[in-house]
Amino acid sequence: MRAMLFDGSSPVLHETQRPDPAPRAGELLIDVHACGVCRTDLHIVDGDLSEPKRPVIPGHEIVGVVAALGAGVTGFAPGDRVGVPWLGHTCGHCRFCLAGRENLCDAPAFTGYTRDGGYAERVVADAHYCFHLPRQYSDVQAAPLLCAGLIGYRTLVLAGDAARIGIYGFGAAAHIVAQVARHQGRTVYAFTRPGDDDAQRFARRLGAAWAGGSDQTPPEPLDAALLFAPVGALVPAALRAVTKGGIVVCGGIHMSDIPSFPYAWLWEERRLVSVANLTREDGATFMAIAARHTLEIETTAYPLSRANDALADLRAGRLTGAAVLTMR
Repeated sequence: MRAMLFDGSSPVLHETQRPDPAPRAGELLIDVHACGVCRTDLHIVDGDLSEPKRPVIPGHEIVGVVAALGAGVTGFAPGDRVGVPWLGHTCGHCRFCLAGRENLCDAPAFTGYTRDGGYAERVVADAHYCFHLPRQYSDVQAAPLLCAGLIGYRTLVLAGDAARIGIYGFGAAAHIVAQVARHQGRTVYAFTRPGDDDAQRFARRLGAAWAGGSDQTPPEPLDAALLFAPVGALVPAALRAVTKGGIVVCGGIHMSDIPSFPYAWLWEERRLVSVANLTREDGATFMAIAARHTLEIETTAYPLSRANDALADLRAGRLTGAAVLTMR
């Protein structure tokens, strides 16, 4: 199979030929049709996340068709279209798994980080961490649902019943979660890179009541702020934008250092929390929402051989929505 390989020697992926993987007990062999390009992939190749297996095939927003089943797999059949997310395996017996908090498992495996991912023509995945996908989305449209959608949804859930939601960093995750929030009757305020008129127009088209630069103040206090831009300096800005009792939720796996700020900006029971990974319940619930409310998924497609171009465009902020690699 063709694959794009990260060996750790430089932030460049190398196209290579590798033997087709074989599914072990409990795994699916999947013919990959599309794989989203996530900011986490960028953090891996740029060295922000320093413990990938090496070499590794990145990619954890995988859409494909089941080619073969490992021993003991139920609930899937050859020919089924499936999706594979970031959380690729959990131990099932640590205190977090036993408490239904498998996203915090003590011995997890991550797709495209500690196990090979979807920047390839084939992949094997733990069947327990694969999802059936809503039919109305094409393979390219469905790929961002597997991380941008799932992590965005978990970030929104941590905001509780907040009615006025500020979203910082209007990219792949934000453009999906903004639509979910609007379907839930919430008011969305979008914060983009200062001066990014295109992103602000995009946010307003998707239902944002207001869109402006991250250096601006929203027209009214927020009940919650969701941060998808990996910029620590946005945390104090978001705390100043939320009302007392409000919450700031950091949705990324990596963020630059958060600068110091006066305690007064946190006082009055404002909260600052982070999101870690996802649970299978998150996946099932979000896929049901995506099936019930057809979401507009903005994508830019690249052939597998241009994975480095997709990463470069993401790094430079040249994308609207999500980049997706295709195998065809």
